[in-house]
Amino acid sequence: MDNYTYSIDETHKGERIDKVLSLLNDEWSRSQVQLLIKEGAVLVNGSKVKTNYKASTGDEIVVTVPELSELDVVPEEMNLEIYYEDADVLVVNKPRGMVVHPAPGHSTGTLVNGLMAHCKDLSGINGVMRPGIVHRIDKDTSGLLMVAKNDMAHESLVQQLVDKTVTRKYQAIAHGVIPHDYGTIDAPIGRDKKDRQSMTVIDENSKTAVTHFKVLDRFKNYTYVECQLETGRTHQIRVHMKYIGFPLAGDPKYGPRKTLAIEGQALHAGLLGFIHPRTKEYIEFEAPLPSEFEHLLNYLRNSN
Repeated sequence: MDNYTYSIDETHKGERIDKVLSLLNDEWSRSQVQLLIKEGAVLVNGSKVKTNYKASTGDEIVVTVPELSELDVVPEEMNLEIYYEDADVLVVNKPRGMVVHPAPGHSTGTLVNGLMAHCKDLSGINGVMRPGIVHRIDKDTSGLLMVAKNDMAHESLVQQLVDKTVTRKYQAIAHGVIPHDYGTIDAPIGRDKKDRQSMTVIDENSKTAVTHFKVLDRFKNYTYVECQLETGRTHQIRVHMKYIGFPLAGDPKYGPRKTLAIEGQALHAGLLGFIHPRTKEYIEFEAPLPSEFEHLLNYLRNSN
């Protein structure tokens, strides 16, 4: 069993408990939280609640989820958007709202479930919960992921990530007007001691994190940027943009509550390039912005 503990502050006062928990933990969908509540796995101030319970400031929430076993992870037929596939690697465009891999208490509806139905061969280095998964993007971030279909490919792709030779470019909408056309954020990231589900820029027990950004367009109160990862820490772009004072629009964890009409952060992994593990040739893929992201940009352009 795994236990997760949260304290409610003014930010989520008056919101439904299922919505609050899906915002506080990027790995949980709202439907998964609702199931946990119905099963009695969610306690608020020591008592069970219903899914429509409205959170109050100071509420202490404890979520207990069961461990995931091999039998829990089953293939699921999905309409995956595959950009490239051969005997060694696969590149897929993950939609917003989809979790990459199963987690305790959440064994269905993930990208891994879909991949298991799509192809029988996935690398086993990361075990039953993350077969084939070399890197990941957050639930509400859309975009390209590379998947390893065997251990040789997995080891090669992981080493490329370590060597910083993988190209990963993201498009994002940030709060505020960034004055510089280009910039580099070099700030170490570690887990927040006050909130174990969040990351923050700290010096103690942190890892090097570097993000390069380029301004693509400016609006009245927002900036459209391209961010390129040099490292790949958890929530790196989201944490770094908050750190320099320009948090991502729609980000429920690191951004302001008053934001654009979007569920989750406005962030898209639009370009991915790497050296093929077998042919040793560099290959690169680009995925267009999702329609809801384009709608936001059009809204901002028309509002200027």
